[in-house]
Amino acid sequence: MANSKGEWLYGRNAVYEALIARRRPAYRLIISETAQPKGRLADILRVAKQTDLPIEKVSKGALNQIHPAHQGVALQVDPYPYQQIEDLLLYAAEKKRAPFILILDILQDPQNVGALLRTAEGVGVHGIILPLRESVEITPAVVNASAGASEHLLIARSNLAQAIEILKQRGIWVVGLEDTPAAQPIDQISLKGAIALVVGGEGSGIRPLVRRSCDLLARLPMKGKIHSYNAAVAGSIALFLAALARREFDSS
Repeated sequence: MANSKGEWLYGRNAVYEALIARRRPAYRLIISETAQPKGRLADILRVAKQTDLPIEKVSKGALNQIHPAHQGVALQVDPYPYQQIEDLLLYAAEKKRAPFILILDILQDPQNVGALLRTAEGVGVHGIILPLRESVEITPAVVNASAGASEHLLIARSNLAQAIEILKQRGIWVVGLEDTPAAQPIDQISLKGAIALVVGGEGSGIRPLVRRSCDLLARLPMKGKIHSYNAAVAGSIALFLAALARREFDSS
């Protein structure tokens, strides 16, 4: 299907969250001509009508040209609106909370990035920082994998070593997640207060320059026979432990 403006989000949760977040302009909603207006699709149609968004019924074949996992719906929107690092810190200040930041270093699997964004949104992270190059961007695949959580998050792109220095100058403790003997067990580290967690790429881990920029390294203890968690699982566990230490759920 021709895409003359922006990009197409697909999947019911991704489309719904984009519509209610209103973070980026939406131009066109298409639904399968055989889809039943029930459940989440009914929610999507209700929000679209409230905002006078054009709705068009199309064949499944037309939707398949966008993505096979369309779930009967797609939404044409502007590209993802990245923020500046200062915006993330201002958001934390507006919430009157110590900053809680997630840094993703060269992750390349949209599913892993989406899973981490979904966890980050759920535990109250104030913002995400991605590298400028060699990493997954916030594509429709990532939006779908995050179940639309990306649409509610502030995400910046930056040189990570420089970004970490900015955070450290603002009094934020930077903890890199790494499964190495040099890393301290995460249960022996204070995760309270202003903190940024760094999750390294699949297989390669945190790059040397970024690793050296961290205040310390933490590892997740393991009791089973598998040698390590994958990036999304490790990052999600660490985010949840940090949220508990910061008592994020006490004020919810």
